[in-house]
Amino acid sequence: MSDHSGTRSEADDVRRFWEGLGLPGLVDVHTHFMPERVLHKVWAYFDALGPLTGGVEWPISYREGEGERAELLRAFGIRAFTAMLYPHKPGMARWLNDWAAGFARRTPDCLHTSTLFPEPGVEGYVRDAVETGARVFKAHVQVGGYDPAGEALDAAWGLLAEAGVPVVIHCGSGPAPGTYTGPEPVARVLARHPRLRLVVAHLGMPEYEEFLGLAERYGEVRLDTTMAFTDFSERMAPFPRRALPRLAALGDRILLGSDFPNIPYPYVHQLHALERLGLGEEWLRAVCHDNAAALFGLPAR
Repeated sequence: MSDHSGTRSEADDVRRFWEGLGLPGLVDVHTHFMPERVLHKVWAYFDALGPLTGGVEWPISYREGEGERAELLRAFGIRAFTAMLYPHKPGMARWLNDWAAGFARRTPDCLHTSTLFPEPGVEGYVRDAVETGARVFKAHVQVGGYDPAGEALDAAWGLLAEAGVPVVIHCGSGPAPGTYTGPEPVARVLARHPRLRLVVAHLGMPEYEEFLGLAERYGEVRLDTTMAFTDFSERMAPFPRRALPRLAALGDRILLGSDFPNIPYPYVHQLHALERLGLGEEWLRAVCHDNAAALFGLPAR
């Protein structure tokens, strides 16, 4: 266990934050739960400073077991969280979806999460996931190395747009660019499926302004705060301060995300990073709870 994780004082710090805003807790749309052997491979990749991390030292803060990590989120007062999981090759998504369905059944505060990959049969297993209760999908353009606007995913995007199921998509070029990262492929997806509820992970880091532009153009596009504004990310990809008024204006479509457990700092640091933007308590309440609660139909506070 790391120095800070799991301690009562850390949970108290997180709870003080949301209690001070008059919230019943937090909703975190970007947390990772996946089969343990898959997660350990992800951690090993971060430890090895691979190309997908941009070669940046990235010490994972929360290496507890699955149950302990879920309990820690509950101690923080996270009302609902996700199991962001993603394939890096064909034939993997359906298996991950089966695992995630089981995880959601045994973890009622987890929003049932699914994923997809451009491969034969993708429309069928996406439909199966939606029909069996999936409430959010994860797409990882960087890790998957695929064009989200390619023909293979078109029917799946259409199905998800019709169903109104949000998709958290890592499509920005941080921490390292991929062949299909950046705003242009996602813009092509949205041109064909303007009602698709895309949640751009990491505020689209580092192409923040371009992805804000997509949210301004498409009313169902949202962005999550994952790792944005933290000391760690500001060193690598600082958010342009000239864009803060645009971020404030989109206050009803910004959602709290953390990347827990794969973060190189304490959980509360993400919250303090948002607070120090100075956009006000109403904005913080919307971002940290109310927007996601409305999107996922959670009970009112």
